[in-house]
Amino acid sequence: MKPAIVDVTQRIRERSASLRSAYLARVQAAIDRPRGADRMGCANVAHAFAALPANDKLKVVAEKAPNIGVVTAYNDMLSAHQPYEGFPAVIRDEAHRLGATVQVAGGVPAMCDGVTQGLPGMELSLFSRDTIAMGTAIALTHDVFDAALLLGVCDKIVPGLLIGALHFGHLPCVFVPAGPMSTGLSNNEKAKVREQFAQGLVGRDRLLEAESAAYHGPGTCTFYGTANSNQMLLEAMGLHVPGAAFVHPHAGLREALTREAVRSVLSIRKGGQRFRPIGQLVDERVIVNAMVALLATGGSTNHLIHWVAVARAAGILIDWTDFSDLSHATPLLARVYPNGSADVNQFQAAGGPGFVIRELIDGGFMHADVATVAAGGLREYGTLPAQDEGGALRWSALPAESGDTAIVRTAAAPFSAEGGLKLLTGNLGRAVIKVSAVPEDRHVIEAPARVFTSQEHLLAAFKSGELERDLVAVVRFQGPRANGMPELHKLTPPLAVLQGKGFKVALVTDGRMSGASGKVPAAIHVSPEALAGGPLAKVRDGDLIRLDAVAGTLEARVDAADWAAREPAQITAAAADTNAHGLGRELFGGLRRNVLSAEEGACTWL
Repeated sequence: MKPAIVDVTQRIRERSASLRSAYLARVQAAIDRPRGADRMGCANVAHAFAALPANDKLKVVAEKAPNIGVVTAYNDMLSAHQPYEGFPAVIRDEAHRLGATVQVAGGVPAMCDGVTQGLPGMELSLFSRDTIAMGTAIALTHDVFDAALLLGVCDKIVPGLLIGALHFGHLPCVFVPAGPMSTGLSNNEKAKVREQFAQGLVGRDRLLEAESAAYHGPGTCTFYGTANSNQMLLEAMGLHVPGAAFVHPHAGLREALTREAVRSVLSIRKGGQRFRPIGQLVDERVIVNAMVALLATGGSTNHLIHWVAVARAAGILIDWTDFSDLSHATPLLARVYPNGSADVNQFQAAGGPGFVIRELIDGGFMHADVATVAAGGLREYGTLPAQDEGGALRWSALPAESGDTAIVRTAAAPFSAEGGLKLLTGNLGRAVIKVSAVPEDRHVIEAPARVFTSQEHLLAAFKSGELERDLVAVVRFQGPRANGMPELHKLTPPLAVLQGKGFKVALVTDGRMSGASGKVPAAIHVSPEALAGGPLAKVRDGDLIRLDAVAGTLEARVDAADWAAREPAQITAAAADTNAHGLGRELFGGLRRNVLSAEEGACTWL
């Protein structure tokens, strides 16, 4: 193991010792109880299994057959989740073959950030994660399950399911993905049309045509955003059937892998071949493995928020300094859009998660000595699944060399010696930047600030021609407490247009950009946020701002005495009122008031 990886793991372990110990004690206490149907009253049992077929009632109550709870994010609004419609029937069929029973314990909400992008609904997006965690808890709190299968893919859904499952840490759990949609219009071509539309060079008809060609069928979007980063991280944590991440929803292999998930979860149940409850499986080493996988692939910046919350749910404390130190020690092994031109299907064809995980293990960047839902441990996640002529699953070794070195590389010849994300610190607070998506000649930007308090404010200034110059766009009052920390992707096309004209351009915000962070340098998640008195509230138009991703700094170059004397700007009463009302935002008022900072995982339950 590389010393830096070991050192970060050890300090996380030491920092978390008390919290983790208390968590594990609660998990063990839950494990030590009699099984659900045996400890519950007769009325409780009758209610729990009233809708089961008679044979299944007999199995689970009298014969003590294992009972699997399914928590699903199925809806047919999301392309990534539409395939889940038929999964319960497949899972139930496989469980019956193995002498087990299945109940769909509950459904959780799943919203699409692509649908709500730039709209008021996006202000519910971040908080949907904790709503999903609570929904998972409600589903599992019936407490009659020996194991759980968790069906979800997209941005907040996987972190929410995982946080919820970790609060039921006594249960063995396997995540069941649905896979990506087939390749449509290339991501680069899509981005080009968006920029043309922003300049008024093409109309809405051409833009809609391009977007519809890019997002065209069942499965996840094919860029390497938060949804597909989720799948990479679950592979690295050993919570999938190995190699399940990027198999298409309607491929025969997908059903075989879903059936294997049933076999896997039964093998790790209490009384099975090897008991692996999720609360014990997800330890400090597993969290570090996920962080390393994120950094090695230039994954979504959202996970610098979500995985802090995931770790906290398991009694583990991590922060952005941990991510930063791991990034310095982790090579960048993948370039997938927006960090390159390939989509996830091309990434999979070139070697995919399995190639990356194998290289990270062999290079000493990941802990291989961890428990996984697969019997062979983490090294199984460095192999490739396929079906033989009889339909049986087989896993084979991946080639020693990448299938395409423009997409995936070995640890011996990486794209970069360091990972794709960096921490920025300075008198503007702490922020993160996705450097893997930004050309090196734009890693340092120094320009006058232009301050905005909303996406609409910036877009209006762009359309009126006010931004035709070097500038650092400061977009504040976009943090969790202010308005739920929406993603600000509508800013990418206009800023990219300005950058394309030769201007030095950067974005600094306490909002989010997520996995689609593009070629414009963006210091995001600035903490503390402006509404909480963060220094971003002190910035004025014309202040010289320096974003230096090489040195890792983010500073307003303002006289120290002047800076200290400035009164922070306040959100207007009209903006605060807008943030609090309409499209269900009233229901999330308590979450906005209680949410922790982005670096603390934007947790609402602590």
